[in-house]
Formats: sequence, structure tokens, C-alpha cells
Amino acid sequence: KIDGPTVVTASWFSDLPPDIVRVSITRGTRRGQRGYRRLPLLAPGPWFRSVQEEEYIRRYTNQLEGLDPQQVYRRLSECAGGAPTVALLCFERAGTDDGWCHRALAGAWLSKALDMPVPEYGYAVLPQEQHPMLPPSLRLSKSD
Repeated sequence: KIDGPTVVTASWFSDLPPDIVRVSITRGTRRGQRGYRRLPLLAPGPWFRSVQEEEYIRRYTNQLEGLDPQQVYRRLSECAGGAPTVALLCFERAGTDDGWCHRALAGAWLSKALDMPVPEYGYAVLPQEQHPMLPPSLRLSKSD
């Protein structure tokens, strides 16, 4: 078991309890947000709005594979500052039709590398491969 905070993913628009430390993994932030940390190494590259889903997944996966997951977790632990949970934030809202985002890819990468679940906040009952924000092409259905 990893000694440190639990990691979840969420939208900037999620109503998170105050004991969850918000960590931006986006290129920008939601207006009016306060009290968050930034982890730009998990933000997508400048290409993020200019490529199709398959190319986006390829580029972001390559970006993640160039990182040390243990070091990323240490950085998240530093962001937590002793809090029990950190949330990796981006803009897309969970529960939208076929919506997906890079936070689920980052969560899946951390989950696999560190052998710990990284669920979407409010969806902890789902297995990692059914994370609601994974691209549909990567998300296993409940019957798989």
C-alpha cells in the first residue's frame, strides 16, 4: 500500500468537500478558483485542441510514459500537505454523453503504475477501466 493521499479525479465544477485538495492538471484554470495547486506536467500539450481523439490519446499517453509515476505521486503528496485526498482537476463534467478527458488517462496511468485505484469523485464503485471519463474507445462496458 502506498503511504500518502488518496487520488481521485474530478471536474473544476464538481462540488468537492473542503478536505480534498484541488490540483489543476489543465493548461488554464476556472475563473474565480482559489486554494488549488498546479501540476502542469500532467496538463496536455499545446496540441490539445487541435487533434482528433486517437491522436490526442497517443500524444498524451506518450507524455505520461515520459514521467516517473513515483515522482508524480510524491509531487501530489506535497500538494496534499497532509490532507487525505487530492483531486486531479480538468474542465469536462462527468456524466456527459461520450464525454472524456485527459484526467481519466492520467488516473488510469497512475492507477496501473502504482497499483492503486484513482476513481472519478462520486464514482468510486466503478472499476478503473470503467472510469466515466475514459475515452469510449478505452472504457470497458459493465458487461466486459
